[in-house]
Amino acid sequence: MPERTETVELRAALLRLRRATGLHVVFGGLLQDGRRLRIAELDGAATPALRGLAISTGSGLGGRCLALSRPCAVTDYPSARHITHEYDGPVSAEGLRSVIAVPVVVRRKVRGVLYGALRESLPIGERVLDAAVGAARDVEQALAVRDEVRRLEAAEREPVAGPSWEEVRQAHGELRELAPRIPDPELRARLLAVCGRLETASTGPERPADLTLTPRETDVLASVASGATNATAAERLGLRPETVKGYLRSAMRKLGAHTRWEAVVAARRAGLLP
Repeated sequence: MPERTETVELRAALLRLRRATGLHVVFGGLLQDGRRLRIAELDGAATPALRGLAISTGSGLGGRCLALSRPCAVTDYPSARHITHEYDGPVSAEGLRSVIAVPVVVRRKVRGVLYGALRESLPIGERVLDAAVGAARDVEQALAVRDEVRRLEAAEREPVAGPSWEEVRQAHGELRELAPRIPDPELRARLLAVCGRLETASTGPERPADLTLTPRETDVLASVASGATNATAAERLGLRPETVKGYLRSAMRKLGAHTRWEAVVAARRAGLLP
């Protein structure tokens, strides 16, 4: 059976974190029932003591991270006073001292925790913290994409009385492609106004005030959302493929996305695409 996308991304994020920071051990897991997290992925571990360990909200360093929904760290785990010590046995068996825990948060809900640890009692520096937060963001993107795919698949299975949301999105993309070809400025403005109403018709969170896309970036993302390749998008929009790539890179940077599909998901969540 193929591995779940989120499991593969979790493992990859932990590997990148260890290579970037030199942490002795990295590990993590995702919530199974909304309250309890199970350590499923480890790299650098000398014993199996941590594998499969179930972490409850509020218990230990990871449980504190779950409860507070923010990074937490200790310089010397066995003697730390602001955490509970239910997991001292496995932590001691692995010889861990300095530990950091960073939450994976998707749409304001904690979905998992990434850990990094040293076998020495040393402060966790800003560089390590930044790398751990970045690794958690990578996992968040993977989970957000998976959630969006599942939502779309569920929507496709549901009977609808009128046009489906996917049909609305397809119509939006076609209108964006047609708009630049209309010579009448008044008619073109009216058509783009209709596109704007479609873009704001989603029920996602309010768009951040500083997040905007140019008309051409929106055109390119709308084409990508319909499944078009760069070459196809260029042909539809009357642009060169290199120009399409430039607009796409710019949009991805603004949206904090690493892939084309992540950019589409982020734009939809921000109300920039229907």
